[in-house]
Amino acid sequence: MRAARVIPAIVAALLLLLPAARAEDYPSRPVTLIVPFPPGGGVDTIARVMAAKLSVALGQQIVIENRPGAGSVIGTRAAAKAPADGYTLVMLTTGFTLPANTGYETRDFAPIGTISSTPIAIMSHPSLPANSLSDVIAMAKKDPGKLSAGSPPPPTLNYFAIELMKAMAGIDITTVTYKGTGPLTNDLVGGHVTLAFNTIAPALGNIQGGKIRAIAVASPKRSAALPDVPTAAEAGLPGFEAVLYYAIAAPAGTPRPIIERINKEMRAIITSDEVTKRIVSDGGDPAPSTPDEYAAMIERDEAKWAGLIKTLGLVIN
Repeated sequence: MRAARVIPAIVAALLLLLPAARAEDYPSRPVTLIVPFPPGGGVDTIARVMAAKLSVALGQQIVIENRPGAGSVIGTRAAAKAPADGYTLVMLTTGFTLPANTGYETRDFAPIGTISSTPIAIMSHPSLPANSLSDVIAMAKKDPGKLSAGSPPPPTLNYFAIELMKAMAGIDITTVTYKGTGPLTNDLVGGHVTLAFNTIAPALGNIQGGKIRAIAVASPKRSAALPDVPTAAEAGLPGFEAVLYYAIAAPAGTPRPIIERINKEMRAIITSDEVTKRIVSDGGDPAPSTPDEYAAMIERDEAKWAGLIKTLGLVIN
């Protein structure tokens, strides 16, 4: 009788050890990191930095797979349907938490950790006779629909930021959507769109070179990369905030030990002097987190943006 009780207990204990064993062996082959945006944008830039460092830390190549389209929906949906074995990861942003008809839910992913944050910046072509956010708002009120503002399509935070500002300022601006921040930056430099709601990284060189004018940042404090650019509150639109987080997740059901292994390496990479300096030079702020901290952030953001969208009567398709 005693043996009959002991043997199942031993088997159960051994089963508990299996995930840990798998985590120790992980990864045994290359890992795909889906980037649901085109090459050259802010998400792609930080993804490539992390992939290079994680390849060394994990001992296997992290292969970037750019799958842009529909405002990150195509690549993110593909990641949601991938096997939950740790060999498919995905770059996510705050836009992932915006309610939209995407074919996936936040619960379809296992949060691994955040990397960095960056505010959405309101930018203009230098030819636009507006030197401040107040000037832009005044122009939009004088000639409704004349100004055009570019962003990646919904459900990106860039797109939502335009709609939020339009609602808060009571203005009409024509929204033009792009597949990613790289193409958007190119069109702004070329003068094909008058305004852009963009992250700082893909536009920083052109801002410093005078080809793009940064008007304001939608964050509580000024960006370290653009210290002379006022916040939206300083520029006359208090409460207008849209801060983008870059993060990595896996399909829901990915073994927790694998999640924790990747997160441990991520946090060490993000807090290294080299990567910290790289993030700041690209217009961001390092923002390492644990899986649980990132999960809580997703929950908070989902509630926050859903509430704002409902209050303002915005439609995000």
